[in-house]
Amino acid sequence: MAMKLPIALSNRHLHLSKEDIEILFGAGYELSKLKDLSQPGQFAAEEKVDIVGPKGVLKGVRVLGPARAKTQIEISLTDGFVLGVNPPVRDSGDTAESPGVTIIGPKGEVQLKEGVIAASRHIHMHTSDAERFGVVDKQRVKVRTSGDRSVVFENVLVRVHPTYALEMHVDVDEGNAASVKNGELVELIIE
Repeated sequence: MAMKLPIALSNRHLHLSKEDIEILFGAGYELSKLKDLSQPGQFAAEEKVDIVGPKGVLKGVRVLGPARAKTQIEISLTDGFVLGVNPPVRDSGDTAESPGVTIIGPKGEVQLKEGVIAASRHIHMHTSDAERFGVVDKQRVKVRTSGDRSVVFENVLVRVHPTYALEMHVDVDEGNAASVKNGELVELIIE
């Protein structure tokens, strides 16, 4: 029996610490929700910032909420070329020794010493989905897409939590290369 799950393309975005939110938008500032994201409790904020690297600028990059313990910017490798940085492909939260950039908001700017990554392709999975698929948290799996440009994504991180909604995330570069669209079903391969 084929094990299917939905895929979503993750565009460039950033997660901000409370301290950096206040520097960029003003003292006591709270993010304004634009819309809920697929993962419970996560949202796209109304707020956008500019990200400045050694060679270029990404304008109007969406902030995701809620505030996190530390600021992290997730971009594609193509975005890295625009900025002039080489983002390592990493699991979310693993920003040690990654490139830094300048974040510019309406009230101030943050000189980020590190924190720019290209997020590893991953699957958010509820504990019941993990049981059904026979996988565990932090396991690496393969995922096959369908269509004219079908690919097999290897080294896909499984992230299991009782609040997660089932969905695979790839960045825009990977999604475009495989010609997939948000919500399409892909096949989980366990070897």
